[in-house]
Amino acid sequence: MICEVNGIPVYYETVGEGRPFLMLHGGFIDHRHIQHDLEPIFAGHPGWQRIYPDLPGHGRTPAPEWLVRQDQVLEIVLGFIDQVIAGERFAVAGVSRGGYLARGVLAKRSADVDGALLITPARHGAAPAESLPQKVALVKDERILSELHPAEAELMTGYVVQDRSALAGIRRNLEALELTDQAFQKRIFENYEFSFDVDQVPPCFDKPVCILAGIQDAVVGYLDAWRTLAQFPRATFALLDRAGHYMPTEQNALLHALAGEWLRRVEEHSTEIRDG
Repeated sequence: MICEVNGIPVYYETVGEGRPFLMLHGGFIDHRHIQHDLEPIFAGHPGWQRIYPDLPGHGRTPAPEWLVRQDQVLEIVLGFIDQVIAGERFAVAGVSRGGYLARGVLAKRSADVDGALLITPARHGAAPAESLPQKVALVKDERILSELHPAEAELMTGYVVQDRSALAGIRRNLEALELTDQAFQKRIFENYEFSFDVDQVPPCFDKPVCILAGIQDAVVGYLDAWRTLAQFPRATFALLDRAGHYMPTEQNALLHALAGEWLRRVEEHSTEIRDG
């Protein structure tokens, strides 16, 4: 489906019916990675309509040359919400850069959001080197590594767990990587942070939150995510070993368990609002 926002045709897909749940994917790929990672949690949680947009410059959504700042991307996301989720309460999830955009949504629409799931959220375009762990590979399947094509081998270096699951994740994302607008990526990294301090707004978001990070994440680290806890009095923060920036692949079972528990809390909170 297509939703036109500020002249940009935003491509999106929906799965299921019920309360809206906005899913914001990470940078350089498209909605398919977050859809693959999070759809299994809904097997035990019916009644949600999952909404998966391709963000500008990713997948099937173009990024015109005038789109140069993260504030503008957030405006597109908010405009999308105003059209597709008009007048409804919703939950939001974001992975990596999508996690940062999800925090922007909380800053601008917190009264409408019943809960937030932030997975390896990327606060900075380039995280300070001193906040990042050294890149490591804790698990290596040498047989698989010997069979990789050059593009696959390069991507595999980003994984803490280099096994068949990682290879499957890489191969799922190769097409999305080819669709990425590289010129847009360059522009957005030059103006990555919002014009407002996302760590100050909203001063307190008292709905259920789940923040998942990898202790070996050498891309964005985990300290920025940890420092947000003062804003989220109902947050679960899980820092996972054997996990880097691609934690959803490396710790898939824990992702589903923790995200499922968070979703149960969101459902309880939503019931309290309706009954109250």
